[in-house]
Amino acid sequence: MSAAEIIKDIKARKFKPVYLLHGEEPYYIDQIIHYMEDNVLNDMEKGFNQTVLYGKDTDMATIMNASKRYPMMSDYQLIIVKEAQDLKWAKETEGSSKEAGFVLSYFENPLPSTILVLGYKYANFDKRKKIYKAIDKNGVVFQSELVRDYKLAGWIDDLVREKGYKIAPQASALMAEYLGTDLSKIENEVDKLILNITKETTIDTDLIQKNIGISKEYNVFELQKALAVKNVLKCNQIINYFADNPKANPMVMVMANLNSYFSKILKYHYLKNKGDAAKELGVNPYFVKDFETASRSYSLGKTFDIISLLREYDLKSKGVDSTGNVADGELLKELLFKMIH
Repeated sequence: MSAAEIIKDIKARKFKPVYLLHGEEPYYIDQIIHYMEDNVLNDMEKGFNQTVLYGKDTDMATIMNASKRYPMMSDYQLIIVKEAQDLKWAKETEGSSKEAGFVLSYFENPLPSTILVLGYKYANFDKRKKIYKAIDKNGVVFQSELVRDYKLAGWIDDLVREKGYKIAPQASALMAEYLGTDLSKIENEVDKLILNITKETTIDTDLIQKNIGISKEYNVFELQKALAVKNVLKCNQIINYFADNPKANPMVMVMANLNSYFSKILKYHYLKNKGDAAKELGVNPYFVKDFETASRSYSLGKTFDIISLLREYDLKSKGVDSTGNVADGELLKELLFKMIH
């Protein structure tokens, strides 16, 4: 089940006795837990029937004893265990000990009037464990996977659309490049963007520059466009801006972006059917023309050379084969010259 499907069922009062929410991406786990905290019980019921525990401060025996209680003046009691990854799972749930048997027996036959939610974040739960199989059979298991870099712009598009607003492809790509993969941070920035606009307004790079502080002219996204047409002046202007603002444009981010960009150009060269470029490259169809332009500016051989240069200068920025006294901005300028010429 997806996070949206779980929330839909909760809204319809279709509850399961156990929810195991696990995975490397905390955003959806938090989203489900917050919704359950606010909506499973009403304000009067919460006082006696809603319990929030934290993995590092509790143990499985406490959780099991609480789960076996019956609700007071309510059809359900809700027990939420946040940071459940901090529980001593192996010791208390595996093996042949009496304690492990006590825990496993509950998940094999959970109390229908208890809704037990386990928020196991930043890692995947071991699917080989008996407890996992018991929860999967009698409750709901939700795995929250990381959103990969190449899917991030599309995720932002969907998020903005779900909130009832519109965003330009350039704007979502710019946000994806600069905000990273922290989905909660991205949602906070989107909420700030839509705070003072109407639903008829399309979020563009001007709004992003004004509200988030990302330069619409001097960013990695614009550097890509300038490189695609070998606009030396624009490239140098952007690199100089990066050199003057290293905290906002760290070398590691710029290098990672350029490596991803030229890897896509390389892949574009090898595509037999260019009509499938958007899908194969994992980009919005709006940007395919940029890769077509770049493939004409950089031959297959030159693209290979540039990828080698990027690896070389990435190592230099880390002090390998370098004196270590050269500023990142100077390394970028030197790299840029070799890439274009």
